[in-house]
Amino acid sequence: MASTTTRSLATVYEFCKQSLVENPKHVLYSILFLSCFIWLVTRYHAQSKKPQLRRENSPDLEKPTTKPRSTFKAPEREPGKWIPLDFKRPAASPFPDWDVHETKPLPYRPFKHGPYHITMGLRTMQWDEWIELDNHYQRFHGDKRRRIEERGEKCCKTAPEAYDGAVELLEELCSYLPQRYPSLFQSTPTGIHNVLTHETFDITARPLAEDPMQMAARLIQDDLAIMFEKPDGQYYLLAGAILLAGFWRLSDKFGMPLSEIHTSGDVPGFKSKLEKGMTNFFRRVQPGQPVLRNNYFIQVDDNLAWSHSIGSEDSTGDNGGLQAEGWGSAEKNKAIEHHYFRSERQSLRRLPRSGGVVFTIRTYFEPMTEVVKEVGVPGRLASAVR
Repeated sequence: MASTTTRSLATVYEFCKQSLVENPKHVLYSILFLSCFIWLVTRYHAQSKKPQLRRENSPDLEKPTTKPRSTFKAPEREPGKWIPLDFKRPAASPFPDWDVHETKPLPYRPFKHGPYHITMGLRTMQWDEWIELDNHYQRFHGDKRRRIEERGEKCCKTAPEAYDGAVELLEELCSYLPQRYPSLFQSTPTGIHNVLTHETFDITARPLAEDPMQMAARLIQDDLAIMFEKPDGQYYLLAGAILLAGFWRLSDKFGMPLSEIHTSGDVPGFKSKLEKGMTNFFRRVQPGQPVLRNNYFIQVDDNLAWSHSIGSEDSTGDNGGLQAEGWGSAEKNKAIEHHYFRSERQSLRRLPRSGGVVFTIRTYFEPMTEVVKEVGVPGRLASAVR
């Protein structure tokens, strides 16, 4: 590049010299040409030295990172003792053109070609995107209302020591939802009003009219769970509204530490691939660092709330939990018309006042006969599960 530039400048010089002899007017044009040429060369060198921006991948907590460590350090504290932080979630922007009857669910397809690698699969969450609502809202709301009436405390429960955290979550939802979905929710002096269902919730009364997790569950399409740290350093499920989980029951997991929740559910690769990273994540996550992750399942019946293919929701095994056969009882080799694609979008964030770590669990449920019509999806899915 340097030699080329030198030759070009020499050519321009000779041109200027000849022009001065033959026609003085050409001198002005020569100077202008030379100025533009030098400017362009300078711009080229400046652009070539700029670092190239690349989109950051989702972090893999099971592998060491070569990226510089953040200078932020979580406050030092004893296990089980949370120091309330003065953090406030940024105000949410209204969802553009959102309509409870028209806005379709997002088509999450969390799989790709090639071998499957077990990781937490976390990615950064934008605050506006904390809760996703769409035109399935009425169905989810109706299913939740029915489940609350039929099963009550089996699906929604808060331990006494977690009550403040559950109320904090309820307050957060009542602040966020009218900001993000103003056509569906309105703020009131004592809480929130649902324009569609004509429900009004008072979150200032003590005691509340119902369990705070149950009240929170009535507002959104997600299931909810809050984990709290105890003096042993482990995080325990002490508040939940698990109404549409499909294959696990709050009554079986309530009060369990995080590790036991996953091992009792026979999560593949948890001990070898996920446990260490997940434990570290829960310990260090801060209120201003929300994350998202997705997973997926193939279900062989069409029930969103509970997959009857794995047995009755009220059946028990020898230990009082879900009967032993579980997934093994699902009928095999059923026609494709009986297969459903079940995907979860989970958000995780820490509550600044109570220190609880909140899971929101939004389920997307679609017939496989529709999913496989999407370009490229059948091959990717077959490769992922093969």
